[in-house]
Amino acid sequence: MVKKKLVNLSTYLSEIAVHGMQEKKGHDIVRLDLRDLNSSVSDYFIVCNADSSTQVKAIADSVEDEIYKSTQSTPWRKEGLENAEWIILDYFDVVIHIFKTEKRDFYGIEDLWGDAQTTTYQSA
Repeated sequence: MVKKKLVNLSTYLSEIAVHGMQEKKGHDIVRLDLRDLNSSVSDYFIVCNADSSTQVKAIADSVEDEIYKSTQSTPWRKEGLENAEWIILDYFDVVIHIFKTEKRDFYGIEDLWGDAQTTTYQSA
């Protein structure tokens, strides 16, 4: 008998999103686990940055493609594709934030959720 480990869907989506970011060399990838916070709006925020709008868009496309290939899910909502300075892909329980570097520094989104459990990842 083979035992299978059950993985929470939002955790799985967050891991796929990180992989999509790594594929396009996203910088400073961070996963904020918001599940234990009382006022959380989702289970996870995944955040990274890139040096150009072209790379921001490429990372967003990669994340969306990887999630679709694995789960056939599409984002409930997408924002920021026009200027590609801060793109948000909202999958309800997982919200992906892809910033141009200077915008990430300006908004400091990790500081807003400072009590969240944080995991950092390296680019591939």
